[in-house]
Amino acid sequence: MRINENNHLEVPKDHPRIISLMYRHKIINGMKKLVVAEAGLIAHGRGECFDYILGETTNKIALKAIHAAVAQLLLAQHPVISVNGNVAALCPEDLVLLSNTVKAPLEINIFYYKKGRVNAIKKLLEEAGAQNILGTDESTLVEIEELSSNRRNVDPNGIKISDVVFVPLEDGDRTEALKKLGKTVIAVDLNPLSRTAIWADITIVDNIIRTIPRMTEIALKYKNYTKEQLKNIVDEFNNKKNIQNTLEFIIEYINLQKDKAFNILYK
Repeated sequence: MRINENNHLEVPKDHPRIISLMYRHKIINGMKKLVVAEAGLIAHGRGECFDYILGETTNKIALKAIHAAVAQLLLAQHPVISVNGNVAALCPEDLVLLSNTVKAPLEINIFYYKKGRVNAIKKLLEEAGAQNILGTDESTLVEIEELSSNRRNVDPNGIKISDVVFVPLEDGDRTEALKKLGKTVIAVDLNPLSRTAIWADITIVDNIIRTIPRMTEIALKYKNYTKEQLKNIVDEFNNKKNIQNTLEFIIEYINLQKDKAFNILYK
């Protein structure tokens, strides 16, 4: 494995971790371009750990949550997709496609503020085809009183007036604050026990690189559904049960892998 002169990662196609390594390098490149905060590398590694015990696939439980999330976005009056550095670095094109499909603008909202970072994220999203990105003009941002971190600064035409906020990746403090403001929160979090997962209305326990494309695929189908049909999909979803089922899935998966490991080691 090596990095070529164009800073591209070269991994043998038969490497068992090729996809994981490619996305790790995307995060590293994002940090070098100021898109990703240094702490974002730690967050990505932590997410990979949880993805291992989910089998690195989108299971039926996550898929049900994805269906509910898409229906909720299509029902919303003012949906917004919140974007941090990691999400922008990992899947900018998929993010823009989802935004256009469900008619939910992208709003940049970051925890670790550094001069020039918002513009770096904006540039990356624009290169992916995004237009009218919110959260980029500091002079117009307003505060959410429930928060004291940098995430309290939101766009008056975006998160501030939104009824549904899609928060990809862990963001516990703001998820809690948005809920207290009466907003519906959709989250993607590989950790089913995080504050984000617990507080969100719809928690998708899956890897963002798999989730976003799947959401767009489903949204293209659901755009032809009636409001009543979409509402039925949302009403049938129970987030508490969703998280419980996910934890049970993890336990079963770990036990299965344990048995496989013992068979290999002690056969």
